[in-house]
Amino acid sequence: MQIKRLIATAVLAVVATAALADVVSSKGKATVKYPEKTASPETKEKAVFSAQMKAIETYFAEAGDSQAENLDAIRDQIKGDPDRFILESTVLAEEDKPDLHQYTTVVRISLNGSNLRNALKKVSATGAVAAGERSQLAFIFVSRQVDTQTTYDARVTKRAIVSVKGHNAESTSEQGTEGESVGRSQVSTNSATKIKASYSGEQAATLEAGGSSMQRSGASTWKLIPSQNLNSIVSQIFKTSGYRVVDAQMVEPMTNGKMKVENVENDYKSGNDLKSATLQNVVAGMRNAGIRYVALGTLDVGQVGRDPATGLQRVSVTVNAKIIDVGQGIPESVAAAGPAQYAGVGPTEEEARTNALKLAAQSVSHDLTSQLANAGLR
Repeated sequence: MQIKRLIATAVLAVVATAALADVVSSKGKATVKYPEKTASPETKEKAVFSAQMKAIETYFAEAGDSQAENLDAIRDQIKGDPDRFILESTVLAEEDKPDLHQYTTVVRISLNGSNLRNALKKVSATGAVAAGERSQLAFIFVSRQVDTQTTYDARVTKRAIVSVKGHNAESTSEQGTEGESVGRSQVSTNSATKIKASYSGEQAATLEAGGSSMQRSGASTWKLIPSQNLNSIVSQIFKTSGYRVVDAQMVEPMTNGKMKVENVENDYKSGNDLKSATLQNVVAGMRNAGIRYVALGTLDVGQVGRDPATGLQRVSVTVNAKIIDVGQGIPESVAAAGPAQYAGVGPTEEEARTNALKLAAQSVSHDLTSQLANAGLR
């Protein structure tokens, strides 16, 4: 157990260091043709470079559609100066087939995520304008966990039709004798009566049953989880993408009483969507404050479990978010992410939850800003 715990701690240290340095790993495979009898060093070098580019394409593809579109904008930069973006490259496998005149290699590379995003920022719409001309963006992201959950039993209604059939037969017969004898001064009489009766009955019942069952969906309420790092993570990513980020609580006094952060949080305590009145007030308030973009999102924390790989505590977070452009005549959603799920591990439930929230916040913010860049919004 002690050895397992030490290994798990080492794994966490490596993950934490990689996250701090913003280093990501990816694998790629490439095959090249060559005219000579066997693969020359130049051919092998060409194959390795092609495999590295494939690894970069894989990284962007796994990051989502919006990120994959960004690769085309900086592909030439990566090819022109690969060392700026590729920190380390390791050949995992290679195969030379002289009869087919082809050489195949598989590599694993470590990428500098910060340099990739900085390159994307320079070619984006926000990177092409001065800082003062860039749009302001406010966001309200809440992390929450189920507080109460109500489930309902199925309501069953039954209907029955009963039909009854009967048969009754009765017969009665009577037999009797009567006599009289006269003698001297008196008369004597006698009589006898015999009665016979019978009864038979029959009854049959037929039951037809039917009905319906109605199931009512469950209802949940949520409690908000304070996360000190959540706002700073989201804010930093939006800033590095070229947007002027402002705190929603700082904007609130400038909305003429329309937008209230508390009202947004209360709506998210009882459901997944804002009430119509709350959303309209957010839009009106942001317009009053001169804010063009507002990002709204929820990060739902699941139950704690045991990570099978490390034996540590594991917590998953499901995230949903969108960005609304309130500068339009009719506000429209210009970017949306989720539902997407991320997991974090740690020696305690609190640390696992914190790691999962950080990962979810980083991922959804990158996805949203990539969509804005693809759309040319600034």
